[in-house]
Amino acid sequence: MAFPTSVNNQITDAVTQAGVKVIGDAPALALAFFYQATAQAMANAAHNATSAQQNAQILAQAVTAACVASLNAPSVVEKPAS
Repeated sequence: MAFPTSVNNQITDAVTQAGVKVIGDAPALALAFFYQATAQAMANAAHNATSAQQNAQILAQAVTAACVASLNAPSVVEKPAS
């Protein structure tokens, strides 16, 4: 220490080491948070793609049902004017 104090040297050393540990762990924690955020973003993208596929399938089924209904509908043929 640069100057003498009434604080026990062991306490000062423990506090200093705790601060150094926090600073030393910061890069690893930042990378872990980055990986977690990236994984969440990828999961959201996969969920959105699945949802879009489901919506497209629902639309395709509705269009198919409408086409089948129009094919099964009785056709009205007018007699030509004579």
